[in-house]
Amino acid sequence: MFADQRLSSLLFVLAFLLSIASDPLAVPQEPRSLTDSIRQTNAVSPNVPQTCPVTQPSAQAFLPPPPYPSQHSSNGFWFGSEKLWVQLPTNGTWSHLPHYQPSDTAFRQKIQWWRKGYDWRADMPSKLVITGKRLDSPAPPLVSQSNASGMGTGMDGRAFIMSGLDIPTLGCWQITGDYNGDKLTFVIWVAA
Repeated sequence: MFADQRLSSLLFVLAFLLSIASDPLAVPQEPRSLTDSIRQTNAVSPNVPQTCPVTQPSAQAFLPPPPYPSQHSSNGFWFGSEKLWVQLPTNGTWSHLPHYQPSDTAFRQKIQWWRKGYDWRADMPSKLVITGKRLDSPAPPLVSQSNASGMGTGMDGRAFIMSGLDIPTLGCWQITGDYNGDKLTFVIWVAA
């Protein structure tokens, strides 16, 4: 009888340890760095060169804090932190971008930037500054009109900053949003 109790206790402890090991929420995780989030995976478009380290979802996906929308497009993911976040394409590519005007040679992309507690009424013009540089070849910097449209309202009524980016050439671009020192940087492949 004593051996049966010891065996039962041992099995209980073993089951408990196995349940902890298989539950990622029960084991503290190390925070992910930006370099962990910028990596190549099988989801990357085959047209993206290996030399372009497009931003991909990290193992610990960022989810916007409540009450911001947690859903994203089926081919996208949230990237950033509560201080600044955007939705990026899983394949790492912006393709078939239009020109803002027919005579314009730059490629136009609109992007929503989110920030916890953002109030567009207190942020006119927007304090968001967006810069970008091409990583794979010399090119002029991108041009941003984030202060031209410093407000927007998502599906749930939460405000975001709408920006228009004029990207001068196709290629591998590193883009940084800076809101009063809170920075978010990602890498994207701009394709025809």
